[in-house]
Amino acid sequence: MTTTMTLGAAINAGLRAAMERDDKVVLMGEDIGRLGGVFRVTDALQKDFGANRVMDTPLGEAGIMGTAVGLTTRGYRPVVEIQFDGFVYPAYDQLVAQVARLHFRSAGRIRVPMVIRIPFGGGIGAVEHHSDSPEAQFALTSGLKVVSCATSHDAYWMIQQAIASDDPVVFMEPKRRYWESGEVDTGSAGAELWSSLVRRSGTDATLIAYGPMVKTCLDAATAAAEEGLDLEVIDLRALSPLDLGPVFASVRRTGRAVVVHEAQRTLGLGAELSARITEECFYSLEAPVQRVTGYDLPYPPSRIESEFLPSVDRVLDAVDTARGF
Repeated sequence: MTTTMTLGAAINAGLRAAMERDDKVVLMGEDIGRLGGVFRVTDALQKDFGANRVMDTPLGEAGIMGTAVGLTTRGYRPVVEIQFDGFVYPAYDQLVAQVARLHFRSAGRIRVPMVIRIPFGGGIGAVEHHSDSPEAQFALTSGLKVVSCATSHDAYWMIQQAIASDDPVVFMEPKRRYWESGEVDTGSAGAELWSSLVRRSGTDATLIAYGPMVKTCLDAATAAAEEGLDLEVIDLRALSPLDLGPVFASVRRTGRAVVVHEAQRTLGLGAELSARITEECFYSLEAPVQRVTGYDLPYPPSRIESEFLPSVDRVLDAVDTARGF
């Protein structure tokens, strides 16, 4: 039951499995049908399921999102693709004012079972509006759930679990990892959708990441091992709600924590994680929680994006800072 897939192909396979299981699952987005999406994540799905279930939409994110809300009231489970992270803002009003609030506003009578797929993050040499990391803007919105996959196995199962949820889920896909391959066990989902996982065990410090930065942290842990350092890597997977039990347990053992994400530092997820770790693990910490993030400026031109994005060297520098206390 185990096969090798790229992360993008795993999402495609997960969408296919969900559509085969439930004919109320429909896909909507710009160029997702005949083209198969700009990243080809929905390739061949319109051919196999028809244009009524894999719908090419006009270039209008607010209209796409509003239409999807209407579909949920008629028993459908729409999966909306936002073509790039920076294109989500025209739909932001619908997301935070309608999608996130309907269940609460109706005292539980209305459910909004929809998934909003957003390729996010940098590292692909793209132009402006194509490399943002807006996950914190959704994670702070009550009523929205936010998850991010980092491996092919998780991509395959998490998209199906998100579609099965009766709550709206913002599904953040690390676009620079679409073409990286990994093992997928199609017979066992493994972890529950809202749980974090220890990707690598260690004793000297805890690296905490999600989405595209999980691989960067694993690479940093491998490099550190050559110098005799044993780093633990935790993949958050769910950004809202946060599953911090494994994080707290790890930090209590290692005494040091480094949070890594591509989004800007100020008011990013790292700020919340640092606060929660300090609140829960204060007497176990040997050093302040370190953050390795993007900088507080708009995403830069692609020629210098490597200077903006967290790297293995920046992660290891943060570990050295923590160990220096």
